[in-house]
Amino acid sequence: MLSLSDKLKSLGVKVGTSGLTQKATSKGHPGGRPSQNPYTIEKVLSGSYQPTSMGEVFVVESRHAHGEPHGNGMLSFNDSLEVMSEWSRDSRLIGLPCQSFAFLDTETTGLSGGTGTYAFLIGAGRFEIHPQTSDCDFHLAQFFMRDPIEEPAQLVALEEFLAPCQVIVTFNGKTFDVPLLSTRFLVHGWRSPFDELTHVDLLHLARRLWPNRLPSRTLPNLEAHILGTLRSDEDLPGWMIPSIYFNYLRDGDACLMSKVFYHNSMDVLSLVALMAHMVDLLNEPLRFGGEYGVDLIALARLFEDINNIDSAAQLYLHGLEHDDARNSLIPRSVLLQAFQRLALIQKRKKDWLSAIKLWESAAQYQYLPAHLELTKCYEHNLRNYEEAMNWSQEAIRLIENLQVENENKEEHLFLTPYEKKQWVENFKHRMARLNRKLSGS
Repeated sequence: MLSLSDKLKSLGVKVGTSGLTQKATSKGHPGGRPSQNPYTIEKVLSGSYQPTSMGEVFVVESRHAHGEPHGNGMLSFNDSLEVMSEWSRDSRLIGLPCQSFAFLDTETTGLSGGTGTYAFLIGAGRFEIHPQTSDCDFHLAQFFMRDPIEEPAQLVALEEFLAPCQVIVTFNGKTFDVPLLSTRFLVHGWRSPFDELTHVDLLHLARRLWPNRLPSRTLPNLEAHILGTLRSDEDLPGWMIPSIYFNYLRDGDACLMSKVFYHNSMDVLSLVALMAHMVDLLNEPLRFGGEYGVDLIALARLFEDINNIDSAAQLYLHGLEHDDARNSLIPRSVLLQAFQRLALIQKRKKDWLSAIKLWESAAQYQYLPAHLELTKCYEHNLRNYEEAMNWSQEAIRLIENLQVENENKEEHLFLTPYEKKQWVENFKHRMARLNRKLSGS
């Protein structure tokens, strides 16, 4: 199988860094090859050739006002990152100004990664403060590699752009974009600038915030369901992008590259709007996340994990108190988990009445762990042995009825024969002990 380098060479494209002391390319012509194609990159896109110590690189730049709408979101920055800092376990996020954050997305020659994959287009953006007016805007720069021989210039220009920043924000960048770019720097014998940057990968936070409501947490799904962003006809599917670049390398026709630049710019802008929304959601969850009970429950679990128990309890409660029409949208497993986790919070506070109310609600969904907790609470904490016996007996009846229900393949009621045996033995053991207590022996 041909390597990427072999494929590029077969197209007549130069690969490597030799000859970079001279101008390696003719403007608009990949690899310096003459072309009769009138649609060269600078004629298709409004960009400029930025000089670097390693040669020129083609850059397309745009500026967007702070607060500019992006779907239902905004290109804005909220520096109250305490909760995000707790979630990411990185205190370096706290107190940083907007200029410290860079947002990055790449378009590559493939998804395999490693030394054979190039990032031919790197979109990077940062907020900048105008020194005279103090106005803030978002500066997006897209560094395009017209030919692999221009990669050193592209990487140098990117490093210069990132120099004022202390944090890099990506979407799946910890797995793909940043390791790929770090590899490209290492290939040229340079230290990766990403080694010095704090990294926030919004994919991981998206998976925590919307684990159940969305079919998947890809950036397009988040754009559609969270940001309400609609892309224009200029966009194209990501899987088409590598072949478009290879076609450009072959014939120099940059017509379709405009769609690639648009796709990349929208990815970067969506990163900004998504982070702004996430920060608002973490800072004021009831204001920004109260439309869906399932989202509040996910937020509650996140706050519980960062040991903000009071906020977690409040969010669990609000998520469960949505009206029946909304609760019907919450999967049974999520609903029961919320009942159980909130009940355990109340149990730790020794608020037995609140915990019992929650376990009773869960028991209505034929949830055996709730029956067990009720049995234990009434026996050991409230010393109400009769009520403990009632819940044990109810659990036994439920387990016996499951033999009939399981014939309908209702997954949420399913118990294996071994699990049934364990549950029955557990409750019968408790009932025997309760009988002794009730008889006074």
